[in-house]
Amino acid sequence: MPDDPRSSDPAPAAAADDRGSSAAWSGDRHRIAKAVILGAAVVGAVVLLVFAFTAPRATSGVATDRLGPAPGEQVAEYLNQARASLDGTDTDLHWALLTPTDYLTPQQIPDAANGLRVAGVIQYVPIDRVQTPVITVATPAGDEPAVKSAEAAAGLLAAQQFHDQRSADIARVTEARLRAGCACTAGLIVRGTLPELRELAAQPGVRSVQALPADALAGRFAVSPLLPGTTGTVTPIPDDGPVPTE
Repeated sequence: MPDDPRSSDPAPAAAADDRGSSAAWSGDRHRIAKAVILGAAVVGAVVLLVFAFTAPRATSGVATDRLGPAPGEQVAEYLNQARASLDGTDTDLHWALLTPTDYLTPQQIPDAANGLRVAGVIQYVPIDRVQTPVITVATPAGDEPAVKSAEAAAGLLAAQQFHDQRSADIARVTEARLRAGCACTAGLIVRGTLPELRELAAQPGVRSVQALPADALAGRFAVSPLLPGTTGTVTPIPDDGPVPTE
């Protein structure tokens, strides 16, 4: 697969355990967390949906590079490293993770990318003290696939079967909110030069932009998003709260 998303449909890898759950998650969700599922996107293109969860764990050995904070990392340390990753004078294209200050609606995604190619959209429905899934959708070029990524993520959930009620309830409310166009986009995987990425990082509403080295390969790096609002240390989200009915 070519490395340049301007001429291809890259599939950045997300280690299934990067934001994996603690023991509170049922066996159903653990099995799905390890699955890489190919599905038809609502816009008619084939996209890669990688199902992961909110509590960070160690990266698997598949990826050689990583976007996002490591398990247990201090948020301030990660933000400093992200800023430092944009230093340099080369004009090569780099994979990068944009973390917004607040969750984005689907319609806000194109403007948030500031003209850069969006290669992946990270969807996450925040519910207090409920571990909802993080779903990364790899998108073809153009604004429409990125805007439709929430519907694609909802479609993945709809295709799953769960054998415990809590898992099914979490999937149901997550799917419903994604289909309703919630402000649930937690990050964007983009492609640009260092000058472009520095300009992106300076835009209003951008919390951080972290770039990988120019030689990082599509499909060979892990993604572990920094969820908007996370401060202090990156730790598992508790899963002891009630699941909303809608």
